[in-house]
Amino acid sequence: MEEVYIHESSYVDDDVSIGEGTKIWHFSHIQKGAVIGRNCVIGQNVNIGPNVQIGNNVKIQNNVSVYEGVSICDEVFVGPSVVFTNVVNPRSFVERKNELKKTILDKGCSIGANSTIICGVYIGRYSMIGAGSVVTKTVEEYSLVYGVPSVRRGKVDKEGNIL
Repeated sequence: MEEVYIHESSYVDDDVSIGEGTKIWHFSHIQKGAVIGRNCVIGQNVNIGPNVQIGNNVKIQNNVSVYEGVSICDEVFVGPSVVFTNVVNPRSFVERKNELKKTILDKGCSIGANSTIICGVYIGRYSMIGAGSVVTKTVEEYSLVYGVPSVRRGKVDKEGNIL
């Protein structure tokens, strides 16, 4: 059995589940109720919010906050500095925690660096989001999307090759 590695500068709250072989790097925070699968890599300065579910073999690169309401399935790649949202119309003075919009990253999809994922979308299996994109609507499986806002530009296969 391969052990979990947690860098000494990271914080892991109580009531967290982390699968064997997972590595959590510098300055990360895993919050209460989070579930992280086996053989994941959680990069430097990553925040995993409360009750977030992350599958097996997931790679989350540096400087990403995965907020409550985001669900990440197996074999997903999240590039550096990706931004997730979880409320459509946030205001600091209005409590909207009961209005979280669920975002699902399905198996094997890849999210390019510096992309923004607006809450309430489904990102399909093995799809690929180009770096710097703003995703505002559902992405079909095996789709290649990029731009601001993102637009479907083609298809990719399971390994990410453009078809």
